[in-house]
Amino acid sequence: MDNQLNSMDIHDVLEHLPHRYPFLLVDKVIDFVPGKSLLALKNVTYNEPQFTGHFPQKPILPGVLVIEALAQATGILAYKTTNTKPNGDSLYYLVGIDKARFKRPVNPGEQLMLKVEVIKNMRGVWKFNATATVDDQLVASAELMCAERDA
Repeated sequence: MDNQLNSMDIHDVLEHLPHRYPFLLVDKVIDFVPGKSLLALKNVTYNEPQFTGHFPQKPILPGVLVIEALAQATGILAYKTTNTKPNGDSLYYLVGIDKARFKRPVNPGEQLMLKVEVIKNMRGVWKFNATATVDDQLVASAELMCAERDA
């Protein structure tokens, strides 16, 4: 097997996700194997809008945004696996979250690593094992489902 990484810079990410500021939560894809897995990162910076209210005295990244970042990673992997990109006709939507667990807060200045692995793809509904880590410490995990639907 070739040891070359399949990475994506922010320009490639923007081609594979319909999200934009302030809701684009994947900064870079480090590696992916179509149909199998994807490893991405999100740089968590203090100047993001959620930190003015969550929580001003001790800002942390909301858990729902950690899950959303993982969901965006699943969308990229689904598009790369099917060799397609978002278009005006259809999009991948988050359609299920199971077994979500949060282990520790994510703070500004940290780098969130997002790993998603395909469990199965049945009739266009994808199921993934998803984990988020900071410095190799588990932050959150879940089983996520996404499906392509009409836009």
